Amino acid sequence: MPRYRLDVEYDGGPYAGWQRQADQHSVQQAIEAAVEKFSSETISLRGAGRTDAGVHATAQVAHLDLTKEWPADTVRDALNAHLQQAGERVAILKAARVAAEFDARFSALGRHYLYRISNRRAPPALDKGKVWWVPKRLDADAMDAAAKTLLGRHDFTTFRSAQCQANSPLRTLDRLDVARDGYDIEIRASARSFLHNQVRSMVGSLKRVGEGAWTSADLKAALDARDRAACGQVAPPDGLYLVGVDYQAD
Repeated sequence: MPRYRLDVEYDGGPYAGWQRQADQHSVQQAIEAAVEKFSSETISLRGAGRTDAGVHATAQVAHLDLTKEWPADTVRDALNAHLQQAGERVAILKAARVAAEFDARFSALGRHYLYRISNRRAPPALDKGKVWWVPKRLDADAMDAAAKTLLGRHDFTTFRSAQCQANSPLRTLDRLDVARDGYDIEIRASARSFLHNQVRSMVGSLKRVGEGAWTSADLKAALDARDRAACGQVAPPDGLYLVGVDYQAD
């Protein structure tokens, strides 16, 4: 069966997350419905990351198998046509034939997330639903310095959702950078894989550092506590974006 890789962009606001839900609309379901309208086939789509409700993506990756072989551009254009017709906030940026061994989730070597904070007194108008609005001035340099205490391989139980289904809380965090650009603060995180709510939990705790309530030592102590109760506020999903997935072929 021909296997296709899809590079996907979406506004997570209207969806219950990436993964198929029994009683709510998801990004996965939107694309699967478009595939069925295009090919008359019922398929199961696998994504590289199961983003939560309200989380966005500029570079989600998924794969699907079809019984009939189609030109990759036809797959992209047909799916986009049906997605637009259905009023979905999802776009297929690229479709490509890949080897049968390619798996969007298990072949991934790294995942990259961006978290956006609008740090100004005025609330966002154009970016409403796309950023976390924090009106109190944050010290981005202090946040960046504290972030470095989380790099490396650790038990991230403190920054893990109670509903996380991962077998182990151990993860290796390769990048956690905080930078200010005018009124915007961008937090970039990279790892092979993340725990459920890990990025949002780290961002919420870094906000505590930025507003002066915590020091770098406090953040490190929260990590070392290996206790969910030690985590700061979990940042809202609005500002989180899946911006890249690495594969060997790339």
